[in-house]
Amino acid sequence: MSRLVLRIAIFSIIGFLIIPVGAVAIGSGTGLIALPYEMFVLAGRAPFLFPAHMLSSAMALLIAPIVIACRHRPELHRPLGRLLGVFVVIGGLTSLPVAIMSHSPALARAGFFVQGLVWLYLFGSAFIAIRQRNIPRHAHFVMAMVAVTTGAVWFRVITGASIVLRLPFDPVYALAAWIGWMVPLGIVLSNPRFISASLAR
Repeated sequence: MSRLVLRIAIFSIIGFLIIPVGAVAIGSGTGLIALPYEMFVLAGRAPFLFPAHMLSSAMALLIAPIVIACRHRPELHRPLGRLLGVFVVIGGLTSLPVAIMSHSPALARAGFFVQGLVWLYLFGSAFIAIRQRNIPRHAHFVMAMVAVTTGAVWFRVITGASIVLRLPFDPVYALAAWIGWMVPLGIVLSNPRFISASLAR
């Protein structure tokens, strides 16, 4: 029963949070959706890096659940996994200068920067593990990497809630830049196989 509940929760998160956030990020990266002022200024300062980061990170967010769900079908899992890796590398590498160039508070910029480093480290570890044919270790790092990927979702949930609740925005923003990815990472690391099994039949 707990696995069924977790599966429902995961698919609800995918349907109501991950897909909308990914779609908005793609729209923002392509210019189809107007950016908030702060992001508009950042896009002007990094006209190539910022859209590349937005688009690649959004695609990684959208593809990741599919890669996990089809892990028992190598003909789909392998090419989609390689595609996910490309987006993670681009998104991670561009996140570092984008974080530095951001007008966000210093603590928030540090959170975004460290998130990018952790994201790249987990991808690299997953890649090395699969090259060594260590499938359990590969799965462990992929699940951790996906947890960090969802930080973009939880960051928006937290900052959006702060606006609704009229909380001090800057402190919450800085805090969200850290806990948005650290909390899901901690949850997944505590039991990655259980969560992975709940995604697939």
